[in-house]
Amino acid sequence: MSILISAKDLEKLFTKNYGETPPSEEQWSEFYDEQVIFIDPTQQRIGLKAYIRAQDNLVKRCDDIFLKAHSIAINEHIGFVEWTMILKIMGKEFVYPGTTRLIFDDKGKIKEHRDYFDFCGPTFGPVPLLGSFIRWIYKLFVS
Repeated sequence: MSILISAKDLEKLFTKNYGETPPSEEQWSEFYDEQVIFIDPTQQRIGLKAYIRAQDNLVKRCDDIFLKAHSIAINEHIGFVEWTMILKIMGKEFVYPGTTRLIFDDKGKIKEHRDYFDFCGPTFGPVPLLGSFIRWIYKLFVS
């Protein structure tokens, strides 16, 4: 296997400042396999078109998105990216620290993209009443 994607490439894919446009379909298809499997805490999609649609839907739901890659590691068939994503919705910022695991095929393209992050805490934690309920549920599992 020849590694097609570099740490610098991953940093570009996982970095977006407020006001910048997200990667284009051409940029995604340069690094992602046509049959990529995408999994995150809210959805599972199969295929590059479905992956791009999921990314586009996120962009459309938000006023703006900030994404910053912190640490990147690539080891043969696996890559990891530690990141912080901030979704600006109705003027409020929701901060999601997370990690992505990438699995590469024999051609070096991404065949699996799995995001790991806490969706409920940052999304519902700040909401009055609902936030205290979410924190109570978390305590049931961690205490």
